[in-house]
Formats: sequence, C-alpha cells, structure tokens
Amino acid sequence: MRIWVDADALPRVIRDILFRAAQRTGVDVTLVANQPLATPAAPNIQSRQVAAGYDEADNYIAGEACEGDLVITADIPLAAEVIEKGALALNPRGELYTADSIRSRLNMRDFMDTMRASGVELSTTAAFSQQDRQRFANSLDRWLAKQATRGSH
Repeated sequence: MRIWVDADALPRVIRDILFRAAQRTGVDVTLVANQPLATPAAPNIQSRQVAAGYDEADNYIAGEACEGDLVITADIPLAAEVIEKGALALNPRGELYTADSIRSRLNMRDFMDTMRASGVELSTTAAFSQQDRQRFANSLDRWLAKQATRGSH
C-alpha cells in the first residue's frame, strides 16, 4: 500500500499533512511532479520528477498505482483511471472519489469543458480553506486507520 501524490498543483499545507502522516505511520508516500520537490529525509517519502508536459505526472501515477493504493489528485480523469485499477482517489479538499461519484464528476467536467469551449465564462474554484484542510486530514486519517486494521488481521 502506497500513497501517490499528483504534486504539481498540490497546496503546501496538504503536502505537510502527508509528510507528517508518513512519518507517523510509516506509509510510503511518493510525490510526482514535473519539477523538483523537496521532501523530508525519510526512507518512506520520495519524489519522482517526470518530464515537463501536460499529463506527464498523471500518466506516471496511472501506470504505477496498484489496487489498494491511495492517489491524491484533483484531476478527475486520473482519479477515474486509478479507481478502475482498484486504487482509491482523494482530492486535496478531502473528497474521496468512488466508482459511483467519479462518473458524475467526469460528466460535469466534460460539460464544463464544453461550456468553456463555447465561450461561456465560468467561475473559478474557491480558495483553499481551513475546512478543506481539515476535511482532507480527516479523510486521510480514516484511510490510514483502515490500512492499520487490515494489517493487523
């Protein structure tokens, strides 16, 4: 079991939560980005730099994530792809994507893309809030607790 992180646009506070969780639990965390990332000196925390380009980090994560892994991403197509492989996907705002919820999110994403392509101006995503940070930490803790329970049986 490993946590893969789509780290190109990850809020710093979420990265810090992940680092603390990895140091506390020993879970393996790999940040993937198209730029170098600083990570704590811990054997279970690493980063992978991929080539610059659209979806390079997503493609790397999709190729590496396995059943039971957790993928941290705001990218809906990546979340859908890893869910198909049996991994879980959690966005940085704490929403756990499921096989059921990802279909509606993909449909909404496609609809919004169509609207933007036709010239409709849409509001941008709300600023990252303290509530988002707390929701993420709670969702991550629930996942880690499930992993600990599975490991003890």
